[in-house]
Order: sequence, then structure tokens, then C-alpha cells
Amino acid sequence: MNRKGFTLIELLIVVVIIGILAAIAIPKFANTKEKAYIASMKSDLRNLVTAEEAYFADSLKYTSTIGAGGITFSQSSGNNAPTITTTADGWTAGITSANTTKTCAIYVGSTSLSPANKEGEPKCHQP
Repeated sequence: MNRKGFTLIELLIVVVIIGILAAIAIPKFANTKEKAYIASMKSDLRNLVTAEEAYFADSLKYTSTIGAGGITFSQSSGNNAPTITTTADGWTAGITSANTTKTCAIYVGSTSLSPANKEGEPKCHQP
């Protein structure tokens, strides 16, 4: 017998190996998407710092208003508008995304907003 081709056992082994590799790769892909959503929120908060500082340079005060009479800022697709609160010597802001349950925050001044613990540095956490 001189037949060419694969046996059923060989094909089953290949299918099992592909299944194992897929089982490993799919959770890694989901984790990568989560990291992208978090990076988007952090980027929005960094852009918010720039907008707030530009407003401060013009008016010598911070604002909690986005749009007319306030700062010019638009969040990334999928992110909700940030919640900005002015404080005695700065401001705090928090942002959420429709795509993840994590929240991110940033602050400027002496009043921190959890999970941010370093001025001007956005931090995220699971609620």
C-alpha cells in the first residue's frame, strides 16, 4: 500500500493542538481590548489637562464647564464625558467608558481623587 495523505489520528491531533492554542489566545485578546479602553481613557484625561491649563492661562482660573464658556474638549469614541470638579487650588476629573467597568481619575492641585494618587498622572481601577 502506497497511499498518500493523512490518517484520521494525525488530523485529530492537529485539531486538538489548534483548539488548545485558541483557548490560550482568546483570553489574551480580551485583555488587550481592556488595555486599549484604559489607554483611551488615560489619553482623554491627559488631553483634559492640556485644555484646563490653556483655559487657566487665559482666565487665571480652572473651570468645570466643557464647551461654550469653558474648555474646548471632546472625549474619544466610547468614552463618557469626564466629570470635572474645581477645587480651591486646582481641579479633579473622573472618566468612564461604555466598554469597560474600570474608571480613571486625575487631579491638579492638592485635592486628590481616587484612584489618582500623584498630581497630573491618570490612574484607573476596577470599581
